[in-house]
This record gives sequence, C-alpha cells and structure tokens, in this order.
Amino acid sequence: MNKAEQKIVQYLSEARGMERALAHVLQSQIAMTPKGAHRNGLESHLQETYDHGERVQRRLDQLGAGGNPLSFGVNLLRSVVGEALALGKAPVDLVRGSGGEEKVLKNAKDACAAEALEIATYTAIERLADSVADRETAALAASIRADEQKMLDRLLRQIPALTDAVMRAELRGDPSYKLSKTGAADGARATGRTAKKAGRRRGASAKASAKLTARQARRAPAVAQAEGRVKGGAVSDKDLPIANYDRLSGSEITDKLSDLSQADLAKVDAYERRGENRVTILARIGSLRASEPWPGYDELNVSEIRSALGGADEERVKRARFYERSHKNREEVVEATGRELTNVR
Repeated sequence: MNKAEQKIVQYLSEARGMERALAHVLQSQIAMTPKGAHRNGLESHLQETYDHGERVQRRLDQLGAGGNPLSFGVNLLRSVVGEALALGKAPVDLVRGSGGEEKVLKNAKDACAAEALEIATYTAIERLADSVADRETAALAASIRADEQKMLDRLLRQIPALTDAVMRAELRGDPSYKLSKTGAADGARATGRTAKKAGRRRGASAKASAKLTARQARRAPAVAQAEGRVKGGAVSDKDLPIANYDRLSGSEITDKLSDLSQADLAKVDAYERRGENRVTILARIGSLRASEPWPGYDELNVSEIRSALGGADEERVKRARFYERSHKNREEVVEATGRELTNVR
C-alpha cells in the first residue's frame, strides 16, 4: 500500500468511526423525540447512517484495510461534540434538568455540529481521492457528503420550530412535550410485538418467545450502559467480566473487549478510568460503545437473534448487521442478516 492509499484508508477509517458514533447519537435522540417532522427526519437519517457505514466499510475492505478498530474518527467526534453527545445522550436524561422541549432543541444543535464535522470529513476524502485519481472513493465521498448536507439543511430548518416550542413551554407555560409520544415509549411498546412476531415466523416455542420478550423489555436504550457505569465505579477486578483484569496487559484487555455487552463495556470503562486510565483501552471501548440494535440484544444467543430477525423490518436488520460486525462479528448472525435483507428487498 503506497502513501496515498494509506492516507485514504486513514480518512475512510475516521469516517467509519464517525458513522458508528453518529448512529448511537441518532438512536438516543430518536428515543427522546416526540412524533413529528423532526423525528421523521432523524429516523430517515439513521437508516442513511447505517448505509453509509456499510458503504465505507466495503470500500475499506476493497482497499485491504477493513480492520483497525482503534479508529481515530471516534475520538475525533467525541472531542468535537463531546462525550456527552456521542456516548451519554439517553432517555434517562428526561428525569433531570430542563424540559423535554429544551432537550430536543439542544440535541438538534448537537446534531448540526456532528453533521458539519461529517461534511468536512467527506469533503477532505473527496478532494484527496480526486488528487490521486481514486474515482471510486471520490464518488463514494461525494454521495455521502450530499446526504449529510441534506440532513444539516433539514436540521437547520427545524431549529426555529423547536425554539418556538421551548418558548411556549418555558415562557408561556404551554408545554407540548409528552414522554408517551417519544421513540422510547414506542420502542417499549414495540418490543413485545416484535418478539411475538419473530416467534410465529420462525416457529419458536412459547417459552423461547417469552424469554426473548423478557430480556428485551428489561432494558431501555442506554440504561444498560448507565447501569454498567455505576457498577464499574464500585467493583473490584474480581467482579469484572474479564478474568484477572489487573494482571493483564493493555493489549490483552483490548483483545477481549469486542466480546462484551454494552453494560459490561461501561463497567470496564468506569473501572479503568478509576484506576490506570489507559488511553488504548479507553479508546477501544469508545469505538465499541453504541446502542444495541434493540433492548436486550447483547443477552441473546445466536438462535434467539435469528428468531428476532425473522420478524424485523429492513431498518432493524441493518442495525443488527452494523452492530454485529462492529462487535462480536459472529459469522452465523452476519449471514442471517444478509439473508433477511435479501428477503425484505
């Protein structure tokens, strides 16, 4: 690989990291956003974000550089729009601070910053690829950049209306935000329906279907991570999901992180920050932190995931494929998502 190709791979890896972080941000924001034009836009762009990540990953694979989980892009995004944006925006925020209208507006402003960063990144990729006659990468970057620009424009158009909602709620005493109409509430209602549908389509037993429903219902988005952070701040190394943690080197720990659930990643993150605070470990955890495709996903085995995928729409299947490839990367699950995508198209 020559120097030009190495630089393109570097930039594409940054972009891939940002797509992963943005997918998490969008999932969390959707869970806090009431039904309407703004939430519709977020949901549409979440689907685009999964597609962007897949396309960038395929290009990296074609260039022979599909690995490198320590993507600089994740850390870059976190440094610009803040760790609270990339990893901490969650429905549990609704119980603290200002009203729901204010939170939705702040999320929209954060999203504008993230979109601007993505536009700058893909502009740089397109320019670099053009300069070295890599037309395929240039076309990819131009296409994704156009999607990001449309999303930024859409967000900017929503800012006045979201600001008006804050004014009515906080200055006139006329709130419009209702938790029952947010994505978090919709997700909780849909969980049981999805599990039951999956059981019917795959012929799952009533016991297995009930088990799946119970696991999914236990966790709302990001609650597992919050739970892990609390536990990680208090446990000893004997209670961590990685045996003999304090005796392992940084590289030995990072090799084991992709097998952990989001709750366990949060636990290790909190423990590491309290202790040695090693940059390599924290960066690897940062690249793996994301919302599960649906609540309870990390607790399911391969057969249970296959059953759930059988009743899923295209967006959920893509979400599972994107998440699985970034984490455990189990061949059986990845193949199952591929089959389901073929069936729903």
